[in-house]
Amino acid sequence: MSLDAITSDSLSHTRHGFFTRKGGASSGVYAGLNCGAGSQDQAEMVAINRTRVADAMGVAPDALIGVYQVHSADVVVADGPTADKPRADAVVTATPGLALSILTADCQPVLFSDPAAGVIGAAHAGWQGALDGVLEATVAAMVDLGATRAGITAVIGPTISQTAYEVGPEFFERFVDTDRDFDRFFAGGDGDRMQFDLPAFGQFKLREAGVGHTEWVRHCTYSDRDRFYSYRRSVHDKEADYGRLISAIRL
Repeated sequence: MSLDAITSDSLSHTRHGFFTRKGGASSGVYAGLNCGAGSQDQAEMVAINRTRVADAMGVAPDALIGVYQVHSADVVVADGPTADKPRADAVVTATPGLALSILTADCQPVLFSDPAAGVIGAAHAGWQGALDGVLEATVAAMVDLGATRAGITAVIGPTISQTAYEVGPEFFERFVDTDRDFDRFFAGGDGDRMQFDLPAFGQFKLREAGVGHTEWVRHCTYSDRDRFYSYRRSVHDKEADYGRLISAIRL
């Protein structure tokens, strides 16, 4: 089975893809293209899946670069294949032949490109990373490599949508304590529950960082079981674990 990747016309100048779970070797709750080495899936299945993604991106498996994601605002610069995965939540490069990748299962995968400067980036932006500044930090790291803010396109891939993202009052208070205007990213829910709009918040943060163009591909990970893994859905279904989606971009 061939892989299934969502792409954006805004990034058509570079090879990229927000890969769905279709076309992978994993089974059970991981059925499909689980690329998360941190899951409890069989390591050999994850390796097969990652090799398939590397092939689709036109790079060797060791040139599919990722990081050990920790919900931080930290960014690293990649200049070649490495066995190490630094603790960070975004990676940028100006080195041709590398594919930058991010794993998600409801959080935002964000792919960045400045084609004129030859600089790309990939970021994992859940609510915590987005609030703490991982998107702004990724843009700044790209600028350090020669990109311009106005020349950067940033596309948010499949992520949990507002209708599926119920949160409690403590979550809401953390946002409005940071900035009272952040209340506009919340809608009323049942009782003291609220619905948080993660992709709208991500787009706001990207615009504040000055990127020239930003968009969301408008696919909800929670709502489409056939195409996407979802951490929140796995909790609601009382599953023991969940797969991780991969998103990648290369020069």
